[in-house]
Amino acid sequence: MTRPPLNVLIRRVDPDVPLPSYEHPGDAGADLRTTESCELRPGERAVLPTGVSIALPEGYAAFVHPRSGLAARCGVALVNAPGTVDAGYRGEIKVIVVNLDPRETVRFERFDRIAQLVVQQVEKVRFQEVAELPESARAEGGFGSTGGHAAVGGTTGGNRYAAVVSDREGQ
Repeated sequence: MTRPPLNVLIRRVDPDVPLPSYEHPGDAGADLRTTESCELRPGERAVLPTGVSIALPEGYAAFVHPRSGLAARCGVALVNAPGTVDAGYRGEIKVIVVNLDPRETVRFERFDRIAQLVVQQVEKVRFQEVAELPESARAEGGFGSTGGHAAVGGTTGGNRYAAVVSDREGQ
């Protein structure tokens, strides 16, 4: 069952910028473009304007996600991924990009696709303080508790941070 698309009001801050669009059927994120050219040397970051502002209905938020192609090919990441656009925000959407490539400069031209905008329904919650939380299978296991990579000494899982620290020291 397909739901009808949500109507979101959008204003072009830059009259020439293409509106966010979905590249393929079924895509979750609509591409955002920058309105300014920018050159980032290794390790540099910049705040890039997208030329658009939106008005989301109450109960929704938009999340600015990185583009996997920029990450894989150029080492470009978003500093605060995902960035959150609240329903009450009416300013221009801006994207904080960083060049994580250790050697190559990255150049963005006007109207390059730099991020994706994912709109989602969000719940408003009421926090209820309690003395104890109910038990769960996971309990307090976090930060690597499910394993998935080799840690120091060849073991996996657990809350073992030493592997990441030693990787940084080895660079």
